[in-house]
Amino acid sequence: MVTATRAPLKLEGLSVAYGETLALDHIDLDIEFGASLALIGPNGSGKSTLLNVVAGLVGPTSGTLTPRPVPHVAYVLQHHHREHWLPLTAGEVLRMGRYRDRGLLGRLVHRDRVALAEAAERMDVAGLLHRPFDELSGGQRQRILVAQALAQRPEVLLMDEPITGLDLASQRSILDLIDAESARGTAVVITTHHLDEARHCDRVALVAGKLVAVGPPDEVLAEETLRTVFGERVLGDHAEHAHHTELLMLDDHGHDH
Repeated sequence: MVTATRAPLKLEGLSVAYGETLALDHIDLDIEFGASLALIGPNGSGKSTLLNVVAGLVGPTSGTLTPRPVPHVAYVLQHHHREHWLPLTAGEVLRMGRYRDRGLLGRLVHRDRVALAEAAERMDVAGLLHRPFDELSGGQRQRILVAQALAQRPEVLLMDEPITGLDLASQRSILDLIDAESARGTAVVITTHHLDEARHCDRVALVAGKLVAVGPPDEVLAEETLRTVFGERVLGDHAEHAHHTELLMLDDHGHDH
């Protein structure tokens, strides 16, 4: 368990270019431990690129991310479509979460088995572990992949559109997990196209290549702020619900760049 009082991860003047395409332009952003942060923005806005930088998969073209190396990161990638995996059971996919410590051929020890059992219980997947992974529903597969990340006992948890296309029970399970990990002191960062999912987080960053706005959900997800990025794709019915106007955002889902 990590503490919520430690210094945040700091992105300062961070830019990323893919050839002639500037994906992120001079991003200044703190990622706090013990809190959740939602990244929201149109396709191609740099949300996934930002996660990849934090995960160490992409290096910045300029600017810095500190500290380096980033504390232990677990990353749940988008997994919206059924894929033909190697013939693995859900349990074998889950156990990959301990490969970082044990290696591909390393023998699991008691500490690993405890971490795996705890992760399976938290995501309610213990009863699925003997089933072929590619025969599970989308929600079940996603919960296995989140459990795999939890088994790593990360200090930083990154999730790229974790609830898109999932059944309501799986969505609720993952949203509850965001709360629980934040309470443990983990820095949780998600990307999303769902306004309700973004409102669930402690802070929201609106990204469109640049950092347009960052702050509490009620401030960043205000209709006038969202319209600066999404334009007419933001629809409001102007009815007040639980301190915010009901909004509908029309946007396609997909990877950045």
